[in-house]
Amino acid sequence: MHMSDALVSPMVAGTLWAATAGAAAASARALGERPDDRRVPLMGVLGAFVFAAQLVNFAIPGTGSSGHLGGGLLLSILLGPPAAFLVMTSVLTVQALFFADGGLLALGCNVVNLGFFTAFIAYPLVFSPIAGSRPSRPRLAAAAVAAAVVGLQLGSLGVVVETVVSGRTELPLGSFLLLMQPIHLAIGLVEGGVTAALVLFVRDARPDLLRSASTSRPFPLGPLRGLAGGFLLAALLTAGVFSGFASPKPDGLEWSLARASAGEAAPAGRLHRILSRIQERTAFFAEGREPAAGPGESRAIPGLSLPGLAGAALTLAFAGLLSAGLRALRRRSRAAPAP
Repeated sequence: MHMSDALVSPMVAGTLWAATAGAAAASARALGERPDDRRVPLMGVLGAFVFAAQLVNFAIPGTGSSGHLGGGLLLSILLGPPAAFLVMTSVLTVQALFFADGGLLALGCNVVNLGFFTAFIAYPLVFSPIAGSRPSRPRLAAAAVAAAVVGLQLGSLGVVVETVVSGRTELPLGSFLLLMQPIHLAIGLVEGGVTAALVLFVRDARPDLLRSASTSRPFPLGPLRGLAGGFLLAALLTAGVFSGFASPKPDGLEWSLARASAGEAAPAGRLHRILSRIQERTAFFAEGREPAAGPGESRAIPGLSLPGLAGAALTLAFAGLLSAGLRALRRRSRAAPAP
């Protein structure tokens, strides 16, 4: 569901870039006010895992389409919304800069669609009420599936509105919705099932982690090395091995546009051209991808083990920079004189 620059106008893209910057600043400020460095290693490892998981497209039977995990809900459940939003921003930035997966101009749209809706709407308004303060296994699983579906439906709705408002497709709003929402309902159900399985595993291993992420309390005092190591191993296996078996079928957005034979305005604006040239120079791993059925997108192909591992490592590096920034913000806030 990563949008390319060809699908958005500069005005829409700029608006959502500003919204993303504001949400990221607020999230960083919220984390900076909580002197707790224990979540930082887990942020990096989970970011690498989500990056790797997004490489693996799974086929949707009977549709000719495919989908991949978004990961925003999983991050929100394990880290809390502010940290989840920042990690998702890092993941999508690495994908856009180094893999040409989603455009630079459209980066704000992709962060809102894949990060904001899950972290700040689906998690607090759907997952938390269903799961409750002491969730049983059935309630936790139901909450994960429901929130994943709602988050992905909001994200796909965002793609439709942003594309139509930008005037980048001839497809009417109603027709576009009738194609996008059902296919992303199927993808959301798969993501919900995978998220539920992972969250139940964490609940059995470290139930205190879920309680800490859902409240303002610090992270648990116990070591997180085992859990972080498990997710790191999963990230390496997914990026280095399983990504080679990703479905070559178009994802839900590509499938919707191709199925409707939708026309798309050429990204001929000056800003589009400038950002496209920048992305061509930074996207070192774009050569390992082939054009997909939809306009402006890319599709992973078998044999992407090295680029996948590199992307996971880059995500870890971005998380390291993020942690350094959060520590600096906390030091500054502590050193500031009281009013």
